[in-house]
Amino acid sequence: MLPALSRIRRNIRITRRRALQGSVVMAVVGGLLLWWLLPVGESAPGGRLTFSTGVKTGVYQRYGELLQNVLARDLPEVSIDLRTSEGSQQNLARVANGEADFTIATADAVAKYQRESRPGADRLRGCARLYDDYVQLVVPQDSPARKPADLRGKRVGVGQDGSGVRIIADRVLSAAGLDPVKDVEPVSAGIDTMPGRLERGELDAFFWSGGLPTNAVQKLSERFAIRLVPLDKLLIDRVHDAGGATRYYRSAVVPADAYPHIMGGAVQVETLAVTNLLVTTDRAESELTESFTRAVIDSRDRIGQEVHPAQLVDLRTAIYTDPLQLHEGARRYYRSVKP
Repeated sequence: MLPALSRIRRNIRITRRRALQGSVVMAVVGGLLLWWLLPVGESAPGGRLTFSTGVKTGVYQRYGELLQNVLARDLPEVSIDLRTSEGSQQNLARVANGEADFTIATADAVAKYQRESRPGADRLRGCARLYDDYVQLVVPQDSPARKPADLRGKRVGVGQDGSGVRIIADRVLSAAGLDPVKDVEPVSAGIDTMPGRLERGELDAFFWSGGLPTNAVQKLSERFAIRLVPLDKLLIDRVHDAGGATRYYRSAVVPADAYPHIMGGAVQVETLAVTNLLVTTDRAESELTESFTRAVIDSRDRIGQEVHPAQLVDLRTAIYTDPLQLHEGARRYYRSVKP
């Protein structure tokens, strides 16, 4: 009996040892498999970043506010600070010098920044092509101005000094045969104040470049009779004759239903449009940039419910960020969703 009992106990010890050895092997194999599937050094992006937007009542600012909410859900370890600005030119300067991590800017403003070899221009990178801005030259409905050339001697809101609007306003006025400084009274102001100034008679006209509809213009039209001055193809051809960054402008129309209160929403208006780009620099980490780009594209419909131009973000064209080189992190995102 005793030898038999000893053999049983020995077999139990062997079985337990083999089971333990099997568990260790499985743990090692599982660890190696996890290491293979999850590359070393990659983890969920975290930290704090700054997004340079635009004037308080502009599309860039509202877009940034909604994107901040999206990131809070999709990238909970990332904290995003919004910083208002005068517009595209100031946005690019901030990102280039490290004051901001991401921003939005028009393609023509980017090209101008590069052509002038501004500080950090070579470090700028694109993440996505977003939506188009439409140039809107706003006047009171009873204004005699029927074309930009009619603004001679008038008080004209031309956007803030650091804005993309200022670039476009100067080019349109020049193409119309006017000196932007001498032939009109240029007023440096943003979309946050220009509608009120026009309504109070402090401006005769103002330029704005933004997505459709722009909330500030829409609200102005609901309380004050205005119309949009057309920028016809001949004028746009003259703008293109200046060369350089003007190649990023294209002929477009403001649809009749963009602003139902302007002329009864029955008239479409010729104008020019320019693309907006999501911009960062080569300093931005690839993992963060990939996740940020994904959040922007995936949130199109959610943000588009309040910022209508965001609905036009298209995955098929978002990768084309000319004149900027695509950031490697953004490139990784587009590869991951390629059919």
